[in-house]
This record gives sequence, C-alpha cells and structure tokens, in this order.
Amino acid sequence: MAKLKKLEDYRDEIDQCVKCGACRAHCPVFGAEKHEGRVARGKVALAQSLLDGEIALEPKVLEDMSQCLLCGSCYAQCPNKVPTEEIVAAARRRIAEAQGLSTFGKGVAAVVGRPKLMNALAKTSGVFARLLFKKIPENSGLRLRFPAPWIEAGRTLPPITAKPFREQVPEIIPGQPGMPTVAFFTGCGINYMYPAVGEAFLKALKFLGVTVIIPKDQACCGLPAVSAGAASTVEQLAEQNLTALTRHPVDYVVTACASCNAGIGKVYADLGDDYAALAKKTRDIFVFLVELGLAEKLAALPKKAERKRVTYHDPCHLRTRGITQEPRAILKALPQVDYVEMSSAGTCCGLGGTYSVYHYDTSKKIGAKKAGHIADSGATLVATDCPGCIMQLQDSINHAGGKQQAVHILELLAEALPE
Repeated sequence: MAKLKKLEDYRDEIDQCVKCGACRAHCPVFGAEKHEGRVARGKVALAQSLLDGEIALEPKVLEDMSQCLLCGSCYAQCPNKVPTEEIVAAARRRIAEAQGLSTFGKGVAAVVGRPKLMNALAKTSGVFARLLFKKIPENSGLRLRFPAPWIEAGRTLPPITAKPFREQVPEIIPGQPGMPTVAFFTGCGINYMYPAVGEAFLKALKFLGVTVIIPKDQACCGLPAVSAGAASTVEQLAEQNLTALTRHPVDYVVTACASCNAGIGKVYADLGDDYAALAKKTRDIFVFLVELGLAEKLAALPKKAERKRVTYHDPCHLRTRGITQEPRAILKALPQVDYVEMSSAGTCCGLGGTYSVYHYDTSKKIGAKKAGHIADSGATLVATDCPGCIMQLQDSINHAGGKQQAVHILELLAEALPE
C-alpha cells in the first residue's frame, strides 16, 4: 500500500540545513515578499521546532507553511541538497492530521480523489460555460474569466471542455512493429481544459509509429493533494494510477505535464517498490521525442517562409529535475519557429498549484516578473511543457496588458507535422 513519509522521517534532512541563506536568492516567494518565514531556511527551522515541540500550530506557523510554491528552486541551489519542498509537504500533512484540512483543501481532496465527480463537474461546466463565464478578448489568449469560490473574478482560466479528452479517444492506438508502446498519462489539465494538447501528443507519436495506450481509469497524479496536505488522497490516487498504468505492458509512461511528471516520477518513487518501478519508466514527452530522434527529423524539414517568434518558459517541475534542453531542442528544430531565449526563463511563474488560490496576490507579483521577461523577449508566443504554467502565464500576460499567447510546445509541433 502507498504510504507517504511523515515529518519525523525527514529529521536527518532537516538537520542538514545550516541556515546559510543561499535559498534566499532563488525563492520566488521570498523575492516577492522579503519575509524570512517565506524562505526555505525559515520553513526548515519551523519544521524542526514543530518536531522538537518548541512551537504549537499557531496561525503564524500555518501561514508561513502555506507560503511555499513547492517549486524546488531552493533544493536545486542548496549546497546540502535539503529537500525543503518535501519537508514543507510533510509539515502540511502533519498540520492536516492535527487540525483537519482547510475548507479549500477538503474541496481539493473531494474532487481530485473522485474521478467520476471530476468528470461530472467538468461536463456540467462545459455545458454551462457560456452562462457561467465571461469571455475576454481573443487577443488575450481565448481565456475566460472564472467567477467561482476561492477564485478571484479577475483571474483568467481556460474553458472547461464539454467532453473530457480521454472520452474523445480510443484506449489503444496501435503503432508500427518494433516501435515502443507507451501509456499516456494525460493529467487533469489536458483531460479537462486542453484537449488540443492531447490531440497534438497523439499526432506526434503517430508520426513516429509509437503505440499509445490511454487508460480510461487513470486519475489525477495527486500533486494538488500533496500541496493541500491531503495524505490519504495522494495515497489513494497513487494506488489507482499504479493499477491503471500497469494493466497493459508498456515500455514507458509518458507525460505532457511537468507537474504530472513530478507526481509520478518523483512523489511516487518513495511510496514502495512497485511505485518506484513506475516512476523509473516515466518520461517527459520531449525527453521521449528527443530519444527517438524527432529533433533531427524536424531540423531536416524545409524552413517556413512565415515564422513565429517563440520563447520558452521552464516549468519548475522539469527544470529542478534537469529537464531543460529537450523541450528547447524540439522548439529550435520546428520549421515555423524563430526561437529566442528570454531572460530568467528558469524562474517560477508563480502558480504552485493550490498556492495561487490561497495567495493570489503574491502569485500575481511573481507572475508579473515573468510577464515582463516575456514582453522583453519580443516573442509573440511563450511555449512551455505544463498546462498549469500555461494558465498562470496567460493570466499574468493578461494582467500586464500584453498581447502574447501562452501555448504548449506540442501545439506548435502538431502544426509542423504532416496530416
């Protein structure tokens, strides 16, 4: 049975923090708020005090522990490699055990933990979208204002598809003999909001002759529940996905979402041997495509006369795991793209899953910096490899009054491939 670590299990890692402060320069929340309780070493100190019984679960402690994007930027730069995001997630689980989930946390756990309910809500939202949402101009990225509980009316989000992606496609799409067989873990973003990204994924793998299996009973990867501190929901979802993704023999599990890749490829790795094996065979789509030589095939195509100026945003859940060059390799090889690197491409966009709901004002501050870098690049499109980042980037661009659009790299790849 899947089992997440307790805060006590991180005592050795907590002791490795020497409070040097290197994390201050890389924490997006500290950069926006300049408060010691927001930075990694401050949270590690709080976790240690909780373990030692020196502090109680006071409102200030709860606030500081909630002020973390779980982006892993501090870990990537930490000389002692203290996994602050894992420690904070464990602390949130401890808080939830002691005080129960917050109202929003209960909502997250109830929805992501029940795929049938998610489907029902998605279909209802799709049917009534024109009644519930206020459309904003097309030059703002075809997004809709989303007046819902916990979500500010001024925020822009994509429309919910009336029919989830996994219900639009067959479960097994045969490829060519001798080519790999993969399970496509769609994630919630593609399934419910960005089905066109899923179609682009299938087009790319069909082009290469890969057999694709899309398990109908897969569920959320569990990362939103990790962020909310809902341990039992994370464990339940991991068990469901292990069953779904191992029902058919596959060479790889492929994701097109940075957060899902981290959920299965990192969080699951610590849940037991079967989960570790699943994590080991999980690949990001662009790592997989580069391994199959697609970048070279694209580079051999004739360049288009009319090309788009495109920049790239590194999702934290890929960047902190060393996946940075493969998405760029595909982008640079596209015949209709003029690629330009923007300043601070590797800084967080400010989403952080549930963080941007709890702390939207700070999330907007972080996103505003990214929107500025996108504008300075001169690009008309900012491409990335994460539906969550696409949402946040477009919202940030809209608030900045920009005209750029955020897209998934797969959408640009699909444009370049023959029908």
